Formats: sequence, structure tokens, C-alpha cells
Amino acid sequence: MDKDSGKAFDTRLFKRLLAYTKPYKITFYGVALAAILLSCFAILTPLIVKKIIDDAIKESNAEMLLYLTIAMLVVLLGQVICQLAFNYYANWLGESVIKDVRISLFKKMLSFKMKYFDNSSLGVLVTRAVADMQRIGEIFSQGFFVIVADLLKMVVAAIVMLFINWKLALIVFALLPIIMYATRWFQKAMKVAFTEVRAEVSNLNSFVQERITGMKIVQLFTREKIESDKFREINEKHKKAWLKTVWYNSIFFPIAEIVSSLTVGLIVWYGGLQNVANISTDIAGTIFAFIMLIDLLFRPLRQIADKFNTLQMGMVAANRVFKILDTDSQIQNVGSFEKDVVNGDIKFDDVHFGYLEDEEVLHGISFDVKAGETVAIVGATGAGKSTIINLLNRFYEINSGSILVDGVDIKEYNLSSLRTHIAVVLQDVFLFADTIANNISLKNPAISVSDIENAAKAIGVDEFITSLPGGYHYNVKERGSMLSSGQRQLIAFLRAYVSNPSILILDEATSSVDTYSEQLIQSATDKITHGRTSIVIAHRLATIKKADKIIVMDAGNIVETGTHKQLLKKGGYYSNLYEAQFLAEEVA
Repeated sequence: MDKDSGKAFDTRLFKRLLAYTKPYKITFYGVALAAILLSCFAILTPLIVKKIIDDAIKESNAEMLLYLTIAMLVVLLGQVICQLAFNYYANWLGESVIKDVRISLFKKMLSFKMKYFDNSSLGVLVTRAVADMQRIGEIFSQGFFVIVADLLKMVVAAIVMLFINWKLALIVFALLPIIMYATRWFQKAMKVAFTEVRAEVSNLNSFVQERITGMKIVQLFTREKIESDKFREINEKHKKAWLKTVWYNSIFFPIAEIVSSLTVGLIVWYGGLQNVANISTDIAGTIFAFIMLIDLLFRPLRQIADKFNTLQMGMVAANRVFKILDTDSQIQNVGSFEKDVVNGDIKFDDVHFGYLEDEEVLHGISFDVKAGETVAIVGATGAGKSTIINLLNRFYEINSGSILVDGVDIKEYNLSSLRTHIAVVLQDVFLFADTIANNISLKNPAISVSDIENAAKAIGVDEFITSLPGGYHYNVKERGSMLSSGQRQLIAFLRAYVSNPSILILDEATSSVDTYSEQLIQSATDKITHGRTSIVIAHRLATIKKADKIIVMDAGNIVETGTHKQLLKKGGYYSNLYEAQFLAEEVA
């Protein structure tokens, strides 16, 4: 589905989209009925006009003229009511459908493996969830039902033309293939153009999103001109993509207008000849009716082409959204094992793993962590330390081997249950644009503000939070921009603490904080790790020295294991690492 089939309209894709209207069947059929009534009312108007000219005016029948005028007013009133209902409920249906599709899409994204996000552009995913959704909604509000209503008008108008005067109808039908062929060409050309437009919109969104997020880096390295030039290039491609659609519109609509005007001219000319030759004495009303019917036949055709653009843009957007919905990138949550309390025994048994198929990161890792132990994992950058944390949380699937928690393979656990027992504090803390309290509890109803306050007092960070305007209700803004890196780290630490995990993971949790914040975290660490299984990835000496066991990694392998003193006595890899990274800190 990710590739363009080349068809002007993908029936299979449209049927799949229609499935989302099933909960709104009454509204769907109501809009369809309004479309039918609109067609009927539209056709009645030229028939009444013909009757007025040929009968009421020609015979000077004032009473008939009054009745026919009233009838026309009734028809116009019915048309207004149907149009109002059609417009409102077609849009209501479109918004309801995109609400459901967006929920499905977001739910799908929540279940994706981390690998999917590693390989996907944030800007593109935002485009799918926001801009593309609006295009899908327009399929129903401005596309499908409008096209159906216009097609009905055309069919009924053609039938009425044949019934009134088949000779004049043949003149109209003779020119109709020209505009139909032009419409078909227009539809195919516009689908290709709109596919390109959506691609360029995604590229533009992705570029802007990334540069705004990384604006500090852009300015620090004075890349403003370079990024501006790149943006100008991407924006130019975006403009050219849209200009293709403008060009096709500029060609099609004048052709359609010329054919329509030519048809009206031929009808007036031929009808006039019949009247001059006395072949038909009531031709005046017929000509007026035909002029109105030609408008009902050709104008909907032009509108169909325009609305088909909307329909196709929606279909292109739906194709992109369904591509994500069809992506098989979920961690298989087939385990049913759940445990209210986890002791915290962890075992890695000959674990092999690579983020890419042909590039293994961990080469047969095996180690044990007993319940209540504090184990530190050290090593150079890229040794595989953080990968171990990702695998324990099942963010990625291992290639081979097994990971056990309390003697049970983590694949046997219900995924939500497993992660409930694990709390992680990362080096790069992410905070939502919300209050401190909500960032700590993550809106878990089981965690009250008083619970958060008590936890903050227990680990000594209450003073820092209450000093902020609004205290626990202080809004940290997007990504916690109103707080320092140390303050963000404290919030993340408190977030892990209040969840009362059985297994605590600190991934470089103190590597980017100030001395005061580090002291608070170290004090809190002693409290939270007591009697609880803890895995610490850190360069700070205090944490390493207190660990029950230190695992030393290098290039995806465990090269040494032991306590701080034992490893120093060996004079191996850890001893060299200690001298290089920790000795200066210890002396200071």
C-alpha cells in the first residue's frame, strides 16, 4: 500500500475507510438521502421554469404563474434545508471518522518498538497524526458525498433532457465526451501531483520540527545560514509541487468552461432555427430549461473534478496513515504471567542482540543480579551498557538467549505488568508541558499529590519544589525548559521513587547534574536502593564504590566482574578505567 498503484481511485482503500463509518450508519444514510433530495430539487427548478414560460406566460395565466412561483419557492426552501443538513452532517461524519482513525493511529504508535521510532522521522509522524487526518475527514465532508450528489444531478439532468427534447439532448451529449475525457486526464494528473505534494509537506514538517527542537545546536554552531539555505531548497520543492496542481487546474477549468459555453451557444442556435422554421412553437421554455440543465450537467462535472482532487488528497493521506496502521513493529505481548510483587532476581543468559540485523551489539552476555543487590555496569561509550536496560524493559527483542526476572522469562510476562515493576531514571530526562505533580505521577490516579509531597520530603527534594511559583503545580513547559538539568533529574528521580518499583535502574542519572543536585540524588539513592534490586550505569565514583557488584563491559562483552576493591586488585580493564576516569575526581 505504500506504493502508488497508478489508479485514479483505489477502491480497496476506500472500502477500508468506509468501514470506519459503520458506527455512524444513521448519519451516513441520512447524508446520502440529503444528496438524493438535493438532486431532485435541483432538477425541479428548470422544469418549473419551462412550465412558467411555455404555459403561464405564453397563455397569460396569472393564477398558474402564482402557483408555479409558489412551487418554485417551496423547491428552493427544500433545497436550502437539504443543503444545510447535507453540509453539517457530512462534516460531522468526517470529523467523527478522523477522530476514530486518529485514536487507532495513536494507539498503534504507543505499541511500536523503539526500533520503529529510531528509524522514523518525528515530523513525518506528526504530519500523519494531524495534517493527514484532516485530509481524510475532507473525503466525507467535501469529497465523496458531494461527488455522489453531483453524479445524481448529472444522471437525472441527462434523463430529463432526453424526455424534453431528444434532438437538443443529442447536441449536449455530443460535446459531453470532451469534458469527460478532460476530467479523466485531470484526475490522473492530480493524483500524481498530490502524492508529490504530501511527500513535500512531510519533508517540510520534518525539517522544521527537527530544527526547532535542535535550535540551540543550530545557534551554538552558527549554522543559521546553512539551515536557512536548506529550508529554502525544501520550501522551493514544496512550492513546485503545489504549482503542478495549480497548472493542471489552470488547464482544465478553462477547457471545461469553453465546452460548456459552446454547448449553450449550439442549443440556443439550433433551438432558434426550430422556432424560425415553425418546427416547434414552445421552444423558448425548452431553451431556458436546457440552459439550466446544461449547467446542472456540466457544472457538477467540473465540481466532480475539483472534489475528486479533495478525494484523492484524502486517499493519499489515508494510504499513508494505513501504512502506519499496517506496520508490524510491535513487541509481541503474548505473555500472561503477572505478579503483584516481584522480588527482583534478574538473570541474563547468553544474550545476543543487535539494533541492526548484521551488526551485533551484545555478544552472549550472561550475569545474575540477586534480589536487593545494587549492581553497577561500567564501560566506555558504546560498550552496550544502556542496551542492557533497553532489553530488560523489552523495548527491543533479543536475537537469542534469555532474560529472566524471578526465574521467569520476560517474554512470559504481561508487558504492562513487567514494566510496572521497573522504574528507570535516564540521563536525558523528558518532561511533558505540564505541572511538576503530573510529570511525577504521570496522571496515575493511584498517586496523589500528598503521596508526591511525602516522597519528596523523604528523599530531600521538597524544598526545591516548594520554592518554585505554584510549587507542585508549577508548569515546567515543553520538555521541562523552565528547569535546570539538575532540577529535571531530581523530578525524574522522584518520578521513579513514587512508583515504588521492585527494580530500579539509574542510567547515567548523575552525569549531567550540579554538585548540590548530585548530593540530593546520592542521598535519595541510598534510601531508594535499600532492600531493592538496583542496576546503576554511572561514571560517578560514589555510586560505583558502594555497589555490591560491578560489571565491566567492553565492545558488547563482559570483561570483568567483582567489587570495587576486587577489581582494583586485578589491575585489569576496570583499574585502567578507574585511573582514567575516576582518580581525578577522587583526588578532588
